[in-house]
Amino acid sequence: MTDIIFSSWQGNIIDNRGKAKEAFAPLTVKLPAEFEKGSPVKAFIGWDGIILCNEDVDVVDMSLKYVEAVQKESCGRCLPCRIGSKVIWSILKNIAGGSGKAGDLEKISETALTIRDGSKCQIGQTGFIPLLHAFEHFRPQFERAITEQKKARQGEYRVSVTAPCMSVCPTQLDIPRYVEDIGEGRFSDSLATIRENTCLAGTLGRVCVRPCESNCRRANIDEAISIKYLKRFAADYEIEKNITPPADNKITSDKKVAVIGAGPAGLSCAYYLVQMGYKVTVFEKLGEPGGMAAVGIPDYRLPRTILGGEGAFVEALGAEIRYNVTLGKDITIAQLQKEYNAIFVGVGAHGSSPMGVDGEDKGYNGFIAGVKYLLDINLGKDPYPEGKKVVVVGGGNVAMDCVRSSFRIGKPDVHLVYRRTKTEMPADPVEIREAEEEGVNFHYLCNPKRIIEKNGKVTGVECIRMELGEPDQSGRRRPVPVPDSEFIIDTDILIPAIGQVVDFSCLEKKEDFSLTKWNTFQVNQETFETSIKGIFSAGDCETGPDVLVRACGNGKRAAWKIDEYLKGEEPKPRMSEKFVRFFGDVKVYDKKENLGIVGGTHRHHLKTMEPEIRKWVFDEVEDGYRTNEAIEEASRCLRCYRIGMIAVG
Repeated sequence: MTDIIFSSWQGNIIDNRGKAKEAFAPLTVKLPAEFEKGSPVKAFIGWDGIILCNEDVDVVDMSLKYVEAVQKESCGRCLPCRIGSKVIWSILKNIAGGSGKAGDLEKISETALTIRDGSKCQIGQTGFIPLLHAFEHFRPQFERAITEQKKARQGEYRVSVTAPCMSVCPTQLDIPRYVEDIGEGRFSDSLATIRENTCLAGTLGRVCVRPCESNCRRANIDEAISIKYLKRFAADYEIEKNITPPADNKITSDKKVAVIGAGPAGLSCAYYLVQMGYKVTVFEKLGEPGGMAAVGIPDYRLPRTILGGEGAFVEALGAEIRYNVTLGKDITIAQLQKEYNAIFVGVGAHGSSPMGVDGEDKGYNGFIAGVKYLLDINLGKDPYPEGKKVVVVGGGNVAMDCVRSSFRIGKPDVHLVYRRTKTEMPADPVEIREAEEEGVNFHYLCNPKRIIEKNGKVTGVECIRMELGEPDQSGRRRPVPVPDSEFIIDTDILIPAIGQVVDFSCLEKKEDFSLTKWNTFQVNQETFETSIKGIFSAGDCETGPDVLVRACGNGKRAAWKIDEYLKGEEPKPRMSEKFVRFFGDVKVYDKKENLGIVGGTHRHHLKTMEPEIRKWVFDEVEDGYRTNEAIEEASRCLRCYRIGMIAVG
């Protein structure tokens, strides 16, 4: 982190100008020392104020360049912002150019206040706050520029647009824009905006873990915007209206790329590469697209037709997908290296982590790993027809899918064992609530200790009570066994769903790759290249089991790096990627912010099938938004775009 000479961020004034370093006031905000290698951060100016790290920065020039950026982003719908931003830019340009006049600063201040108070979105409401701070705390610099007719010293800057929701989206969706399109009835435009950053709109509109909604400023006054389900609405609208998406890409390069795995990461990588003009062939061991999303997420959450349609969309754009082709059996890495100029590996985590309990390695009938259990169900099979009582161990979404799917294949008695409390459960709260509604019996603060069997069949599981101790590395309190608290749950099916692992037996020369201690590909985190030149990776085989939306985002970013590699360039982070990291340090969203807006317009929740009906069928649990509901929900968006600009050395 770098030292701060002055900060007005969020109204907290730190003024270390003229002080010895040891007398600097403590920091309330931290900036990274460098924006990119060799480019130190000299200052940051944005929606909440100014942060100065180097007194060499010319605040007049920095203010002008920032106002230029704000003016370019003004949508022009609010008269004060449309006209006022141009007025401010014009006057400030004269000041920076050495032709400012007396009264200019007052005119700018009055106009900036008018824009702030008369604009409907954050571009106008926050865009000129740092300029007002500059006038207040650096006024002598502006006055000298006017009285001495002195030209400002030009600096080097990096500018980006963000929003609280956008800043935490792994795919970097332009969320305010696609939400606004829906609010104004431009549904196809909304989907086109979404597809700029993902090919899986319908999938993410159903199963995304929605980090964006946790960063929605609307939640500061009532409830977060239903960003996820608005995405689903835009995708479903195309299906309902039988609209055929455009697919007019042409192969413009003689370079070929092999993509291993048609899961979220592989499809995303292929999606962007074909749009760049490359010939892309995807190899998938299943008979359909989606990977773990297809065989690991039940149809009541994600209908296979949705994934199938989105896989077909990628094919229509020009990617070839070869199904029922297994790496290590039908093809090898060595063979692909001879035929293709680059390879992307996006295989999923199809294996299960061991529980570490007595008997799990004995091959008992009725002991079925969670991933295998869901795979069989999604392929239309009952994994163990004679079993009727189910115990699932775990607290994540896979565990929720296992217990809820059990009802749907006719298992009437379903239990879930979790070693912590409900508060610590990593599963989506919606999934937990719906599992409770469907009648799953939850056993918190207990852990399996021993499998009980008879004649090679599971008949029960011995568990032990737990209590929470000190926090572990995850930040959650560590569960500690309670002595002499063992008890038995009778069951004929025991399903561990505590974690997934990647099976690298498909690699003929696994030793050629560098792997992490978590048994994932070790890649250059800025380029996604593995230890073997020309082979890239993203998704679960690189991160370990992770959320679907991150696989989508990283698949896209890997495609960018493959493009650079095939052009003979050194793969490197894009400016947008650098800003993602930077905004992560600055923090775009303040949960304690008082917006000064009266709330009360609550979000539209999707209509859900009644528990006693839905628990026995695989029909999709939730209905999508009706048109009027989607428009009303989208209209709750505050359009929280923010402009951020860095002065670099």
